[in-house]
Amino acid sequence: MGPPPPPPAPGFGLRLPPTAQEAVPAKPVIEPPKPMKPLYWTRIQLHTKKNTSPLVWETIDEPAVEFGEFVELFAKGAVKEKKKPISDTISKAKTKQVVKLLSNKRSQAVGILMSSIHLDMKDIQNAVLNMDNTVVDLETLQALYENRAQAEEIDGIKKHVESTKDKEDAKPLDKPEQFLHQLSQISHFSERVFCILFQSTFHECITLILRKMEILQRVCKTLQSSKGVLQVLGLVLAFGNFMNGGNRSRGQADGFTLDILPKLKDVKSSDNSMSLLSYIVAYYLRHFDEDAGRETCAYPLPEPQDLFQASQMKFEDFQRDLRKLRKDLNACSAETEKVYKLSSEENLQPFKGKMEEFLNHAKLELETQEKQLADTQKIFLGLSVSFSVKPKAGEKDVSLNTFFSIWHEFSTDFKEQWKKQNKLMLQQRVKKAEECFKQARQKPDYNVMPKNTTGIKAKLGKKI
Repeated sequence: MGPPPPPPAPGFGLRLPPTAQEAVPAKPVIEPPKPMKPLYWTRIQLHTKKNTSPLVWETIDEPAVEFGEFVELFAKGAVKEKKKPISDTISKAKTKQVVKLLSNKRSQAVGILMSSIHLDMKDIQNAVLNMDNTVVDLETLQALYENRAQAEEIDGIKKHVESTKDKEDAKPLDKPEQFLHQLSQISHFSERVFCILFQSTFHECITLILRKMEILQRVCKTLQSSKGVLQVLGLVLAFGNFMNGGNRSRGQADGFTLDILPKLKDVKSSDNSMSLLSYIVAYYLRHFDEDAGRETCAYPLPEPQDLFQASQMKFEDFQRDLRKLRKDLNACSAETEKVYKLSSEENLQPFKGKMEEFLNHAKLELETQEKQLADTQKIFLGLSVSFSVKPKAGEKDVSLNTFFSIWHEFSTDFKEQWKKQNKLMLQQRVKKAEECFKQARQKPDYNVMPKNTTGIKAKLGKKI
């Protein structure tokens, strides 16, 4: 059986960091005047060979070459070669009779894929063996992986190839069969591509889980200890106790269940001109926020969008996603071991080095996320207990949705009023500033001093 299919993979490539104190290559860096077509060879660098037998390359000198014409012929942009679909690179049979081993539906699917991929088979081989997605992107590798030949298909194709190897009049395979056969000739194509795609999938999933947990922890921390949240709840408690004064069942409260918070907007003033919520918001801004009516005014509650996201999360989903990642990571590890054991030495690197680095890092990341999930659950449990929230009917524990849906609705209502009151206070500040400026302009710029009757000028005037 082949490796399990990974989820769709976004673009992502892993690169190994350069080794410390690398020896300097003997040849200088060449910078062609135009980007050139690649030559997929496996290079040899003498400075990397230590304590080995003499190599022929030690006695060979590069001749001086005039590259003008060469550049025009082999530059990427000079000839403007438009690559054909890979289906066109497979030679057609001289006779119309071809051998079809795939079902019509399967043959059609592979044919469509071949027509959509404008690459050479050597490009695909380079991408797989060198883990290089600069030419063949991960989306294309995903499509190739999903359409790869299954074991029974490969067996049938190989049997036909072997049985007709020495026959001159043998019927050739149809194009889809030829394509699948060429893919299967790439050393451990299925195992390698599975690992390449899983790297990208793993990073995407871990990043998504981390981002969600960061939101969850931030919201929990804000609700638990934020000065603004505690001040707002204190105001609700104070006004509520005042409104319930003298009532034996509702007055003299030390706290309240959260379900009242979304209902504050429905409690209207006597003249129906405002709600209890709008009054509390205005009171908070006037008495508790020194920056009210300014651009620096900070919203005291968690943002509604953060609370909404938190309300849509489930700890069960986190646990399921992490379990699947661990399962797929183990499968990836098994696939890499298979490649290590069965690949020839020349095809082992860079796959082995890159995969060993990835697997070590991925295991640590997964362990970190599993611990962080446990810590976040503990934080949320403490938060729900601190607010005396109880599970709904059918719930074993308080769910994230039960808890944060209340806060989301309240924060949405609160922020709407907060914006209105801030805008009103800002307008009042501007109006007051304009009045002060107007009054300042109406005052004279200088003061007329009264005459001094005892001065020298006054005495001289009297003598005259």
